[in-house]
Amino acid sequence: MTGKRPFFFAAGMLFVLLFAAVGARAAEEGGNGATERATEIFKWINFAIVAGVIVWVFGKLLPPVFRKKAEAVGLAITNATNAKAAAEAQLREAETRLANLEKEVAELRAHSEKEAAAEMERLRTATQSDAEKIAAAAKAEIEATERAARLELKALAANLAVDGAESLLAKQLNPKTQESLISNFVKSLEGRPN
Repeated sequence: MTGKRPFFFAAGMLFVLLFAAVGARAAEEGGNGATERATEIFKWINFAIVAGVIVWVFGKLLPPVFRKKAEAVGLAITNATNAKAAAEAQLREAETRLANLEKEVAELRAHSEKEAAAEMERLRTATQSDAEKIAAAAKAEIEATERAARLELKALAANLAVDGAESLLAKQLNPKTQESLISNFVKSLEGRPN
């Protein structure tokens, strides 16, 4: 407000000097011209009052509005500057990532190849281990089947031998031979002590 006082003081002084100049000129010319001059003075006074009121209203009401607008524009400029800086940072980051993209792709490809080789080796080892287990199980099963077949073969051979001996005995054993065997058996029992 203290900056406006000199302005109003200077405006007031200007009006006073204007009135004095107009009054002096009217006095010089005199007569009917004086009436015209008085009318002209009142027009200038009226203009000065209206202009003073307009200047006072604009001086009183518009600075806060202009200040708010200036603050809003300043805030918008600050926000735009921050947004521009953030966008430039993102652009630099994107350019850096794009520059390193081939390197990252090569690293990912090498890592994938290592993992694939490791997985293939693991599968090869697992397959070999499973094949060995299957071979061992098959060998054990073959050996068990072989033992069972041998036992069955021995039983069959024993049955055939018994049947062959029985048929041979049946052919060779007649009633006379049977009697002689029984009498020999009885004699051997008599000679033994109980």
